[in-house]
Amino acid sequence: MNGNDFTFVLDGENIRFEPGQTIMEAASQAGAYIPHLCYHPEYRPRGSCKLCTVKINGHFGTACTLPVQPGMQVENDTDELNLMRRRVVQMLFIEGNHYCPFCEKSGNCQLQALAYHVGMQDSHFPHFFSLRQIDASHPEMLLDRDRCIQCELCVRASRETDKKSIFGLAGRSTSTNLVINSESGLLGDTDFSIHDFAAHICPTGALIPKREGYPIPIGERLYDHQDISAVGHLHPNAAQRGESK
Repeated sequence: MNGNDFTFVLDGENIRFEPGQTIMEAASQAGAYIPHLCYHPEYRPRGSCKLCTVKINGHFGTACTLPVQPGMQVENDTDELNLMRRRVVQMLFIEGNHYCPFCEKSGNCQLQALAYHVGMQDSHFPHFFSLRQIDASHPEMLLDRDRCIQCELCVRASRETDKKSIFGLAGRSTSTNLVINSESGLLGDTDFSIHDFAAHICPTGALIPKREGYPIPIGERLYDHQDISAVGHLHPNAAQRGESK
């Protein structure tokens, strides 16, 4: 290896990378899929959902936060890691109320698509049956906190792209909740718009437009016939059209 040998090994394949890239960025650039929910290429990674956990030279780490190094040996698509990811997805399902058969986001939901990808057949853990406040105060958007997985994508998009800082997380552990930056705490009392970037970045059905439940029939949506590893994630600007980025 020399100073210009910017390659690492991902699941046995040599992958070229650019100095400063994370494992996630290098893998994505090479067309390799590493499961994730809270990662978005336009925002600083948090590593909070843990779905992108890989094994690096025998040690666990999050692919979205760790910089790639020459000669690094990274395991991604293994039985061990996929079982861990399945348990994480199952915990997300039981912590909220994710009833796919009648959710408006079904077929375009990244959480649902990841559940299929990791081979989830049941919830494994007892359900919490949480009862968080639904916010229907906005004329165009509905906020269902029981579908929120606290990935903070709407928080980052509202603050960094829309320059509004409408969303935030408050509380700790199982009491953590998505809160609204208005005196009443209601989305309808903010300048949030259906045209905001944050309005279409949610990977689940927590934040959805009103009166547009099924513009594309279930069965014809992005993940109904394709694995998320093949088509990637919905881009916010294309979310309404059911296109991936």
